[in-house]
Amino acid sequence: MITKKIIVLVVFLISLISFSQEKFTLSGTITDFSNNETLIGVHIYIPALKVGTYTNKYGFYSLTLPTGEHQLRINHFGYQEVEKTILLEENTKDNLSLNESSEELQEVLIKEVRYKTNTKSPEMSVNKLSISAIKKMPVVLGEVDVLKSILLLPGVTNAGEGASGFNVRGGGADQNLILLDEATIFNSSHVFGFFSVFNPDAIKNLKLYKGGIPARYGGRVSSVLDIYQKDGNSKEFHVNGGVGLISSRILAEGPIVKNKGSFLVGGRASYAHLFLKLSEDQKGNAAYFYDLNTKLSYKLSENNSLFLSGYFGRDVFKLNEIFMNTYGNSILNLRWSHLYSDKLFANLSLIYSDYYYGLDLNFVGFKWNSGIKNYTAKYDFENFISDKFKLTYGLNGIYYEFNPGIIKPLSDEFTINPEQLDKKYALAISPYIGSESQLSKRISVYCGLRFSMFYRLGASTINLYENNNAVVFNSDMQIYEKGTPISTEYYKKNKVIESYNNLEPRFSISFQLNDDAALKASYNRMAQYLQLVSNTSSPTPLDVWMPSDNYIKPQIADQVALGYFRNFSDGAYSLETEIYYKKVKNRLDYIDGADLIANDAIEQVVLNGRMRAYGLEIMFKKNEGKFNGWISYTLSKSEQQTPGRTPEETGINNGQWYNSAYDKLHNIAITSAYNLNAKWTFGANFVLQSGQPISYPNSQYEYLGITVPSYGLRNENRLPAYHHLDVSATLIPTNNKNRKWKGEWVFSIYNLYNRQNAASINFRQNADTGYNEAVRTSIFGIVPAVSYNFKF
Repeated sequence: MITKKIIVLVVFLISLISFSQEKFTLSGTITDFSNNETLIGVHIYIPALKVGTYTNKYGFYSLTLPTGEHQLRINHFGYQEVEKTILLEENTKDNLSLNESSEELQEVLIKEVRYKTNTKSPEMSVNKLSISAIKKMPVVLGEVDVLKSILLLPGVTNAGEGASGFNVRGGGADQNLILLDEATIFNSSHVFGFFSVFNPDAIKNLKLYKGGIPARYGGRVSSVLDIYQKDGNSKEFHVNGGVGLISSRILAEGPIVKNKGSFLVGGRASYAHLFLKLSEDQKGNAAYFYDLNTKLSYKLSENNSLFLSGYFGRDVFKLNEIFMNTYGNSILNLRWSHLYSDKLFANLSLIYSDYYYGLDLNFVGFKWNSGIKNYTAKYDFENFISDKFKLTYGLNGIYYEFNPGIIKPLSDEFTINPEQLDKKYALAISPYIGSESQLSKRISVYCGLRFSMFYRLGASTINLYENNNAVVFNSDMQIYEKGTPISTEYYKKNKVIESYNNLEPRFSISFQLNDDAALKASYNRMAQYLQLVSNTSSPTPLDVWMPSDNYIKPQIADQVALGYFRNFSDGAYSLETEIYYKKVKNRLDYIDGADLIANDAIEQVVLNGRMRAYGLEIMFKKNEGKFNGWISYTLSKSEQQTPGRTPEETGINNGQWYNSAYDKLHNIAITSAYNLNAKWTFGANFVLQSGQPISYPNSQYEYLGITVPSYGLRNENRLPAYHHLDVSATLIPTNNKNRKWKGEWVFSIYNLYNRQNAASINFRQNADTGYNEAVRTSIFGIVPAVSYNFKF
């Protein structure tokens, strides 16, 4: 009995000592030593306590630790690891800088950093790429391309040769939320998909979420691509850029006030169209783009910083005097970062985004202007409550203005009356909260909840239909047809036409099997209130965005994933495997013969269907040594279905599931880099994908002397398999280190073995035989390129 009392007393005293141990907070910002650029995802770790954290997307970190002396280990891929001893006797700010060089800094020990897979974090279905790795990848036409690089990741495919956009886990390109400095990019491509809108010199970091998406993101059901521009060098003035065969770029950055404020301005343009003017037949033709990146950063005080960033881009496509097409994005973001305390970080952003599309049709005498604008206000908080528990919460509001198009005469000599298609307006409000906690040494959990509210607003005129069906089913002919409005109703400005709200829970968990391996699982629900009306599998500038209303319902996606993650040989190699299942409600499907262009009653040609996608993803990486890279493989299926609304209706495609336009059963990607010596670096990419689903005619008939093809079920055929091999070589002159001007030559060959990948297969009547024949269209053969990059 006495023994039990003694044991209880000892346990009580130990607990009392443990709870009475004073704790303090270590916080700060981590930057690049050479330019004061904040670094995202830096790992700060205390080995003795086995606790750590990562810098957020603004470079801030916070750790609550017991009082006393601690050994810190700070590492980040591409930078030297730093080990540092601190004495924590009060709340302490420690702003740190990491150096890319191998020089030893005073009072710190520098080691080599390996890019390990993070097995401790519950984060999964996420891929990160450094801009330095992207610049080593060989790409088409010699232009470094951010979007093309993510096509080498598991679960990510393209929509065809030279096509714009990308598809994630069987979803459409319109289901991807693309953010540049928090602003929405509605069209991510230049020259109809040959280039992306992202200037690689201006980009700091990119992160692709394919699942397990945090609660702070919403509005799309497939993925989030979050891209941040550099802040600008606040230490020294520098200029860098590149000159290529098709396009060139230049970027300048430097201090406004040294170590406090900086600017960044970069421009890029293509000029291949200038060569067309040398030909008499092509003088009136043009196809080019230009864009501008800007950013101003200023540190008002130790706890306050202001940022103003912008992007402006335009594409111009002109065919003689027949027509001219102009389109592009404009964004502006004013951001205030404030540190309320060493545990509470906040970010307030006011954002403007505009996508414009203009078409001048000279041969008929009118022009068409359309686009979408949004105005966003968002306030985000990160609360580092303890070293094992972090809260994120905030509020996001977006006001949308949709302009389906206004048709105007090109000049007074044309008698066309201006016609404005019905503009549409909407408001989205979304509060969210998320928590990341370490429940034990082995288990870490993320829980999040987003409550999305969407309001379709006036001023608009809404068509009313019998039985509320804008699409009717003709039972005699077994086809869907446009409904006829029985009346209309006008809603005044800002009056609510239709409203939706959805709870969007998010959950992910990591269970560490040991120090090098972990099992992870995730679930997320996403709601998408914007629909892209398109008659192609790849986004085009002509596509029109529509808000959800009383006929077009919001898409709702549920996705689950399970993964195994492991590091080998102390991080020299890593393996990431995942299986996933995703289902989406209210995915738009089009009736046969749907007319989408300049249609003021889109609801008459679309039906709300559903889709599902599931698959296996494997990624094996070699993270160190002269030779490194990764192999990714995806086995997946993506299908769509629009069954009948009543027992009498057959539905689209006879109500059967059919391959979506983004279904790729097999997808293999291999990327590698080899550093031969200080002068030469070599790279290679290989991609192999199953052919894109397509509908071929399965029979033909003759009508009035014309042979007409008859098509079967949707997407039951495929294009030939898609594959190509790209190689590159980078030459860095030996005298670069001894001068301010540093340059490099990049030689690349796209499609080394000249694979003629099919961009499309069309059918036409053969003039000699009278039968229909298939015509294969290929865009690229072998494409050599050379570019020169410089910095001073």
